[in-house]
Amino acid sequence: MKIFIDNKSDSPIYDQIYSQIKSQIISGELNDDEALPSIRNLAKDLRISVITTKRAYDELEREGFIYTIAAKGCFVAPRNKELLREENLKKIEDYMEKIRQLAASCNLGLEELIEMFKYTMEG
Repeated sequence: MKIFIDNKSDSPIYDQIYSQIKSQIISGELNDDEALPSIRNLAKDLRISVITTKRAYDELEREGFIYTIAAKGCFVAPRNKELLREENLKKIEDYMEKIRQLAASCNLGLEELIEMFKYTMEG
């Protein structure tokens, strides 16, 4: 599991951790029931407070992305594949809306966008 903290970001550190782990779970980089680093070890590796790491893990657990077993640690919660697909579809829709807005500001038409997308799919 790779976590990168951007000290220049407006996003709080706990939110950066939460977002990156959540993204890795949704994308499948982290598998069901895979052990996560302990709160203390992750805090040590990132050189941040244990409280900050705990806050990120607590948020992930509250949303059902991870679960905790006492004295064993935190693990990736098995997820409903259809729910994960829906979450990814929502992300795609959000990106498409941003693309639509940007394309409109550049006077790009649908055909030009389709060509651009086809080109990116080939590479």
